[in-house]
Amino acid sequence: MPHIPVHPSAEKRHRQSLKRRVRNHAVKTRVRTVTKSAIEAIAGSDQAAAEAALKQAMKILYKAASKGTLRKNTAARKVARLSKRFHRSQVAAKAGATQA
Repeated sequence: MPHIPVHPSAEKRHRQSLKRRVRNHAVKTRVRTVTKSAIEAIAGSDQAAAEAALKQAMKILYKAASKGTLRKNTAARKVARLSKRFHRSQVAAKAGATQA
């Protein structure tokens, strides 16, 4: 049985929590989607598309952190991991181009 608030203030807090839950879920879904697309772009061969996807992912992650959906350190960690992956792919691409 779901929680049924008794006092008006508790009813309001419950309404607010439901709104926040929906909003946070949407933001987290967006974060996961943009992160996944950035990883796919980085794995691809187009460096410009990978850079654009990384920028977009950074923007979404930092915005989610500023709104309070994600913790600041979590967003920074995810951005750092994406950046590291991007730079590794660039170095690998340059090494492959020099050898060929």
